[in-house]
Amino acid sequence: MIFLELFGVFFLIGLFTFGGGYAMIPLIESQVVSRGWISTDALYDFIAVSEVTPGPFAINIATFIGSSQQGFLGALCATLGVVLPSFIVILLLATILRKFSKSKYLSGAIDGVKPIIISLISSTVIMLMVKTFFFGGSSLQSPFVIDRTTIALFLIIFGFVLIYKKVFKKDFNTIGMLIISAIFGLIVF
Repeated sequence: MIFLELFGVFFLIGLFTFGGGYAMIPLIESQVVSRGWISTDALYDFIAVSEVTPGPFAINIATFIGSSQQGFLGALCATLGVVLPSFIVILLLATILRKFSKSKYLSGAIDGVKPIIISLISSTVIMLMVKTFFFGGSSLQSPFVIDRTTIALFLIIFGFVLIYKKVFKKDFNTIGMLIISAIFGLIVF
């Protein structure tokens, strides 16, 4: 039954992914694309959409994929599947951390997980950049095409943010950055 499969797949994704939604992307891609639920191109397109959509990133992706498979009930099963592990783990961790907050073993375990989180998020960023800049936003099996417009747009916005940080000594507003990027995209593309 597809509903149990949606719940089970997203439960495992939620259970074995640490570091938030971006760290989930490689696991989501391997599980969902291999089952034929969504194409790699559609997944990467939705990553961009879910970034500007309100709500947690992982929930947005789970809801979209579930909905694409079985409508509202599919979305509900996938969303519950991805949320439930975090809910259970948070309840358990709150109890454990209260009792063992000074433990060097717990601190060591948390420090041991950090490198894998960084590598998962970094691999996602690199894959998105390679796909966008060198394959025209299509899958990596598409012909190699350098998208100079996208690279130039990225460098302009990146440079603007760096200059802004240096001049004003504060971070750029993320919402403002999304709005400026969308305007640039409308003008250029």
